[in-house]
Amino acid sequence: MSEWNRQVAKVALVTGASSGFGLLICLELARSGYQVAAGVRRPESADTLMQEASQAQLAERIRIIQLDINDAEQVSAAAAEMKQIYGRLDLLVNNAGEAVGGMVEELALDAWRRQMETNFFGTIAVTRNMLPLMRHTGQSRIILMSSISGVIGFPGYGPYASSKFAIEGFGESLSLEVMAFGMDVVIVQPGAFGTPIWKKSFGELQVTEGSPYKGLLQDVLDYSERTARDSGNPVEVARLVARIAGMRRPKFRYCLPQGTLWTAWAKQLLPDRLFQRIVYRMLRRR
Repeated sequence: MSEWNRQVAKVALVTGASSGFGLLICLELARSGYQVAAGVRRPESADTLMQEASQAQLAERIRIIQLDINDAEQVSAAAAEMKQIYGRLDLLVNNAGEAVGGMVEELALDAWRRQMETNFFGTIAVTRNMLPLMRHTGQSRIILMSSISGVIGFPGYGPYASSKFAIEGFGESLSLEVMAFGMDVVIVQPGAFGTPIWKKSFGELQVTEGSPYKGLLQDVLDYSERTARDSGNPVEVARLVARIAGMRRPKFRYCLPQGTLWTAWAKQLLPDRLFQRIVYRMLRRR
């Protein structure tokens, strides 16, 4: 990158950039004029991203960075690479994650640990390592990709919801810690859009014969599939992230699509037990 670009072009780092929201966010940010560092666990997994970037004539604005957020050495090396190549970081989009599903009684403890290691501790590791560069940049922004599952816990979503509830608390604390440096923290809470995370995780979840939770879990899986199919285009989420990146004073939380926003509002307004009964009846409806 030229010295002129080092001084002028805004720089973004997006984790989990090889597919889903991460891939789409990289393209939208590049389209908005950002120099984008696309963090991926395996460089070869970025082929689709770069093919789509080339078709959109955006490839020169996207650089692939190997970044497994669970690998401390890679996270540290990525921070050093960002400093060396760009000399600044204006936007960090913590998007990388996975979804572990299953009933509390039936899911192994190791699965819970794996979920928290990726979605929560991995996000913390990336943020900690990037903060010095972001403080130096000034007026930078961190976007945390949470979920409606960070607001409402559904049966069978226990590990995933727990990790996203943790991200919500992390984001609230972090926002106050970095405020004095002119930095913003924003939380985005998408509903169950049809991205690969659901196919890789909940899509592979099997209903066990003889399980006392068999009927409920099947209802949850059916509901999740319908919701993901009807939630709209995941590009809407990427475009929202790009808009937030360019806002002067963004809100702290954004929730989409509209149906998901109404559900979040209902939880705030209704008595807890009434809301739980409504959700339970909704899930059991076939």
